[in-house]
Amino acid sequence: MTSVLELSCVTCRFDDGATVVEALREVSLRVDQGEMVAVVGPSGSGKSTVIHLACGLVAPDAGQVRILGEAPPAVSWRRGGATLRSARGYRRWWADRRRTTIGVVHQRLNLVPALRAIDNVALPLRLAGWPASEALALAEEALAQVDASDLAGSWIDRLSMGQQQRIALARATVGGHQLVLADEPTAALDTVGAEQVVGLLGRLAESGRAVLLVTHDTRVAAWADRIVVLRDGRTVDEVTSGTEPDNRATAPAGVVP
Repeated sequence: MTSVLELSCVTCRFDDGATVVEALREVSLRVDQGEMVAVVGPSGSGKSTVIHLACGLVAPDAGQVRILGEAPPAVSWRRGGATLRSARGYRRWWADRRRTTIGVVHQRLNLVPALRAIDNVALPLRLAGWPASEALALAEEALAQVDASDLAGSWIDRLSMGQQQRIALARATVGGHQLVLADEPTAALDTVGAEQVVGLLGRLAESGRAVLLVTHDTRVAAWADRIVVLRDGRTVDEVTSGTEPDNRATAPAGVVP
């Protein structure tokens, strides 16, 4: 099985000026192709930091993050911080991975209200220089994959939260992204809407993508292949879900396998 995301003994610290907080302490996890992994834990356990590390928005203080077996270029440190050249190389490497390999569904979704749904999905490709016709064609495919083809021409502010989550999922997968990161994607949804969204994540995994889901809801986590439990920045447990993939993808709304 191909490892798409791997965190190896990662430690991440934040300095607020008065104290240094260890958000993660020697955390290791991996997400393979065709697998959905859920990270659960109470507020402040480090769940969102895992997502930020996995897409390069923050850098580890120790340990290593790899995407498809490849690590970002090393950052050269000197007194006062990283050298400018090495920091640029590190940021450029991660920016390229977010364009080509990693799709992220943030808690706040970050959709653009002034654009139609299909234009929101096509936006990452347009920013990467794709011709409009090709970007829109791929956006249509991504919308179809999350059962949202009928929403293509809708304005974002006229959609329900569940519909907006579908648009965000389509945007995260457009162009063939192999890794999908979802940070509390069901937090603002009712039970039925939450199960529909996590069911779509399961289908994305079955299509061959690697999916990393962060959630506080153990019922949502039960749909994953594996569950990693964090507390105070440490991994305290890792279990394999008893949910069969076929059940996860096809269970009707309102029924948690």
